[in-house]
Amino acid sequence: MGVLTDYFRAPDGASVVRELDRADAMSPVGPFPGVETKGVDPDVVLGMLIAAIRQVPWEVNLVGSAVVWPTTPPGPQGPEDEDDPWATGPWVMELDDAVRDTLAAVPDADVPAVVTEWVRAEELHGTTAEDIRPFADDLIQLARQARDSGERVYCWTCL
Repeated sequence: MGVLTDYFRAPDGASVVRELDRADAMSPVGPFPGVETKGVDPDVVLGMLIAAIRQVPWEVNLVGSAVVWPTTPPGPQGPEDEDDPWATGPWVMELDDAVRDTLAAVPDADVPAVVTEWVRAEELHGTTAEDIRPFADDLIQLARQARDSGERVYCWTCL
């Protein structure tokens, strides 16, 4: 199976936590508008998309984010037991507005070139631009809707 990474928009982190509590931490895509995918983690793979859009080299902290879920603090030594939500997930990250706005600002005419650059990432080996273009289109549209409605973009990740 792979890592599930669903991107969605919501008014704020408190709304996301309420939905995760209600749905027993299942993906909030459905109650919140979103895009379901696999393997597009926010730090590396999404970061490489952001780098391709901005036409800069990828670096570790290109995508700013903050943990929204789990809501419990991690232990000082990390997850102590296998039932700790920090060890088992899911995890939800609130992406910074600069990421949202970078995605939202991509002109439709530039998407093919951006996707062609992005698909060269080693982490997307075996994926074609044709394969990943629909996800990129949907993510860009999601970011535009979030920006225009004053919402944030989140990533729900589950192993």
